[in-house]
Amino acid sequence: MGQRQKKGRPISGWLILDKPLGMTSTQAVSVVKRIFGAQKAGHAGTLDPLATGLLPIALGEATKTVPYVMDGRKIYGFTVRWGEETTTDDAEGAVVAQSDLRPSRAAIEAVLPEFIGTIMQVPPAFSAIKIDGERAYDLARDGEDVQLEPRPIEVHRLDLVDMPDDNTAIFAAECGKGTYVRALARDMGRLLGTRGHVANLRRLLVGPFDEASMVKLDTLREAQAEGGFDQADAMLAPVETALSDLREIRIGEAEAARLRNGQPFILRGRDAPLAGETVFATQAGSLVAIGSVEQGSFQPLRVFVGE
Repeated sequence: MGQRQKKGRPISGWLILDKPLGMTSTQAVSVVKRIFGAQKAGHAGTLDPLATGLLPIALGEATKTVPYVMDGRKIYGFTVRWGEETTTDDAEGAVVAQSDLRPSRAAIEAVLPEFIGTIMQVPPAFSAIKIDGERAYDLARDGEDVQLEPRPIEVHRLDLVDMPDDNTAIFAAECGKGTYVRALARDMGRLLGTRGHVANLRRLLVGPFDEASMVKLDTLREAQAEGGFDQADAMLAPVETALSDLREIRIGEAEAARLRNGQPFILRGRDAPLAGETVFATQAGSLVAIGSVEQGSFQPLRVFVGE
């Protein structure tokens, strides 16, 4: 019996979506997959429905590079509303604690160093973290008392950008994988002797993708409607864009054939990468494999289908 034909086009690349307000990341992936008629799609890092901004969506072979994007740094712009803490740590949840205290600029700036570097953070109860196989937000919605353990996160930068009024403060944060901005707002409020929640959140950078890369959903729909798949495909970034932090090795047809068969090949020359290094190989401008360097050889970890 032959293999069943996959539905959709074998299109590969990255669509850097400017996710609109109110849409879940899963819904965004479904919409983009449908517009491109793609066989396979996934995203690199969830954005809450009430958050907007940069959502990298991988199509086809790009799904194999998702972990390299998720491990990259992220930049957010967000607004904290003081005086109220909510069940979800954003504007969607019910208010569970209140305070009449409003922090001054000096007070806020004084506590910011406490949230920079490697810190321990308790994720929000309404998060995608699994507890005994179930998502924390599902348990929280069912009324269960969700208790999550603190975990180490990395915050590279946290700046107070503006204070439009006594009730609100605008921040910019640069952080690593697993950081919850909603929890930063909650914990800043508590440390300042008041309460706080995120009123507005926008992601501006994920790994190699920045604001300049973003495409609005309406723009993508219009392009597809006017020029079909060709015009939509022109908005995709190449699969290997996700691997910008890795070293590239250019190889010939013989080495590419070995890698696509799951076989290693010997690296030669003075410029050969170091043992233990993760690199990627291209042949005639096409991504062939991601691999590790072991005992002078390129050992394939993920192999890509040729164009």
